[in-house]
Amino acid sequence: MNISIDKIAIKDEFIIWVYIQLMKKVLRVLGLGLLVIVLAIFTFYLVKNEKLPKGESGEKADALAMQMMESLNKAAWDETDEVSWTFKGMHTYAWNKTENVVNVKWDENEVQLDPESVSGIVVKGEIKQAEEVQALIKTAWDYFNNDSFWLCAPFKAFDPGTERSIVQLKDGSEGLMITYTSGGTTPGDSYLWILDENHRPIAVKMWVSILPIGGIEFTWENYLTLESGAMIAQDHWLFGVVNIELTLLK
Repeated sequence: MNISIDKIAIKDEFIIWVYIQLMKKVLRVLGLGLLVIVLAIFTFYLVKNEKLPKGESGEKADALAMQMMESLNKAAWDETDEVSWTFKGMHTYAWNKTENVVNVKWDENEVQLDPESVSGIVVKGEIKQAEEVQALIKTAWDYFNNDSFWLCAPFKAFDPGTERSIVQLKDGSEGLMITYTSGGTTPGDSYLWILDENHRPIAVKMWVSILPIGGIEFTWENYLTLESGAMIAQDHWLFGVVNIELTLLK
């Protein structure tokens, strides 16, 4: 069977033309989808983003901070020798508070961490060089700094480098703003605690460097009373969809 070269060329050109038209439609759809996503993100930012409110510092703010901590039995927390928990099913901790040493496990790694000096021992992990040891220790420290916030943040209202102030909320109640001027991995972050009638935290709003939107609110709920008597919130919901959960808490 004889097929002319011209017919083959015409056929190839037609296939290329069809391909180009299809690609134009795909790119047009993708472009429209991307535009919708960008507009949705921008709208969400405009609606949800809040400026950092100004609070009033002084004795009244310090007193409210004391009431918040007392509602959760801060004295019992100070007497708690050890506490263990798992953060979102990913990082597991056994914290000897008396000696301030933390066993941190994640993936295939395990580090015995001294959080104060950011030093420690790699118990388990893929190590080839000394730099990798320090990298694992630093990772364990970063994890502990973040994940322990969800465990015991209300008890840290008077930590060195903190400032306390009272903020008037939209419903007329008073919230407690804690600003960390130094320490940790993200100094300068601010947290506005929403309290119930017993001064117990029920939510916290954040102005932190790792989040692009100010005033994001997480709940502080499902409290568990430790054997020592200290109360710890196990669930922290965002928009009722995402939960920063603490499990195996004891």
